Amino acid sequence: MEGRDHLRGAEPATGGPWPPGWAVWHVAETGSTNSDLLAAAVVDGVADRTVLVADHQSAGRGRLDRSWTAPPGANLLVSVLFRDVPPDPGELTRRMGLAAVDAVFATTGRRATLKWPNDVLLDDLKLGGILAQRAESGAVVVGLGLNVGWSPDGAVDLSDDAPDLQPAQVLRALLVAFDGLPADVTDRYRSSLATIGRRVRIELPAGELVGVATDVDADGRLVLLDDCALTHRVAVGDVVHLRSDGA
Repeated sequence: MEGRDHLRGAEPATGGPWPPGWAVWHVAETGSTNSDLLAAAVVDGVADRTVLVADHQSAGRGRLDRSWTAPPGANLLVSVLFRDVPPDPGELTRRMGLAAVDAVFATTGRRATLKWPNDVLLDDLKLGGILAQRAESGAVVVGLGLNVGWSPDGAVDLSDDAPDLQPAQVLRALLVAFDGLPADVTDRYRSSLATIGRRVRIELPAGELVGVATDVDADGRLVLLDDCALTHRVAVGDVVHLRSDGA
């Protein structure tokens, strides 16, 4: 199987059959599946759509370098290497989010939503997170952590709805869903965002914006109408959904 020599300790993943076009590898434990694929991206033998899934990550990270850990084997911890990168690399994050929403529905019947820019929500609680990183080669690695059998305080997992659900089942549904997305996901992404119509606070390096998220544009930027009736288009930021009392 192509790429094996460049993914240290990885073996072909069980739990298939996997959809055609994906090379799925498994490690019991690693520091970070994103880091492993970023390192492997410089090697020509590691193909587009190489998938690395781990039972446990000792140094998993989300946005803003937040740690992401879970008990071994409990959750889906996966990264995908994309060499065929669209003109807007952020589209891959949006597609992964939509695929996660569809995978949750396929495996549990529950309707997850997305929080801009990269969280998966269930009942307005965090179910998962996505982190995309660009390799020196130009490839993009998109990582997803999804709470299947365990969640930390303040988050949610899928165990109440599907107590016997395994991460490999969710991964298979995720890859099938990714392949099934339309060529243009703009409308689908907009309709899946729980952020639209909400009063939010966007935390930025130079300060913060507060207002109502009114839309998301074709480039994935969040459109916010602030309290002075000024419109902002935000490409990067950390969003907090506010309650009606502003908290």
